[in-house]
Amino acid sequence: MPEDSPLIRSLRTAVEAAPADVPLRLHLADLLLAAGQPDAAVAEVAVALQHAPGDGEARALMARAMGAPAPAPTPSAPALPAPTPSAPTPSVTAPPPAPDARTGAFDWRAAADQVGEVLPPRFVEAPLTADGGGDPEDAAAWDVAAPGTIRLADVGGMREVKERLEAAFLAPLRNPELRKLYGKSLRGGLLMYGPPGCGKTFIARAVAGELGAGFLSVSVNDVLDMWIGNSERNMHEIFRTARRQAPCVVFLDELDALGAKRSRTQHSGLRNTVNQLLTELDGIDSAANEGVFVLAATNAPWDVDVALRRPGRLDRTLLVLPPDAPARESILRYHLNERPVENVDLGKLVKITDGLSGADLAHLCESAAERALLDSARTGTVRMIGTHDLLAAAKQIVPSTEPWFASARNVAMYANDGGTYDDLVTYLKKKRKL
Repeated sequence: MPEDSPLIRSLRTAVEAAPADVPLRLHLADLLLAAGQPDAAVAEVAVALQHAPGDGEARALMARAMGAPAPAPTPSAPALPAPTPSAPTPSVTAPPPAPDARTGAFDWRAAADQVGEVLPPRFVEAPLTADGGGDPEDAAAWDVAAPGTIRLADVGGMREVKERLEAAFLAPLRNPELRKLYGKSLRGGLLMYGPPGCGKTFIARAVAGELGAGFLSVSVNDVLDMWIGNSERNMHEIFRTARRQAPCVVFLDELDALGAKRSRTQHSGLRNTVNQLLTELDGIDSAANEGVFVLAATNAPWDVDVALRRPGRLDRTLLVLPPDAPARESILRYHLNERPVENVDLGKLVKITDGLSGADLAHLCESAAERALLDSARTGTVRMIGTHDLLAAAKQIVPSTEPWFASARNVAMYANDGGTYDDLVTYLKKKRKL
């Protein structure tokens, strides 16, 4: 390849600095063509056509570089003048594409094939199916997160929750010989319920970390589809992905929406989705779901279809309540750790925040920081966040869990069939809310 002239080197530098400047790139390509470097000129014109596919000047220059007659000039983009006799005749590695026999137009598809190795395609897309969706066999729609570093030890307090999780999942996995002796399968489903913002998702991730399992989080938006049959297919693909990558924790968030009572559901698509979920929980055979752990979370367990809670499916329930004192201290420490604080009396703060959810505690710390920030802006002197800021913020926060307990109280009193909500009844009596 001949050595570039100083002008070409300067233009290359300018093009690198402004890659979207089409006229500048075409000028460089024209000089490269004149200098006997048709392959380099083709590469530059191809990039220009990516930025401006309909540019008449670029199309004419490409035709020249490929050794074909230039297309007829258009009013908006006149063709470049033909090369002078003294200009070197460009040569390419492949024979130039012939003009279309019917129209005489330049064969751009053939030209694209010839420069395919020079530049990558502009778009890489999987073909769409007739219903507008991609093929789930090829799409990586269900990404399983690798085993995380979160453990149950990272969950502050909640001793009873941890004990139940240990009995349901962790102990059988840690003792394979005892599991074999007692015929305990690794299949299992657990439904966590309670007021919002109390850490159900965090607990599910901690369980996956304890198991050394992948984590696949599923919400109603991941499953429901406007096309008939796609919702059921999505549900099947989720569980098939989990089986292939076992051990895997499948976390079904907002189960009251994903597995709503079919007796109250008028939409046949949602009914079929619940039916498909039941089928997947049962597994194709007794060992199909071995190593697949299903955790579900809901704020309204009374709206979940009864069939989902039968033995072998989500047959165990776990009440996740607002954080206890050790948990509140851990949450407050976490949210204050990166903030400028001094002389914070965590003991006093923990006492007055009983009943607040984890989300409420995060909001409390945010409000206290905002209070100190505004005070610093007014006075022009930066000050630290103190106990008085946190106490003042706590007085302004109404527990977000109260509306949930108001609804749950009626269920505990009048719809506790079979003792399903005994844990909730015990808590409400302890807090004198029943």
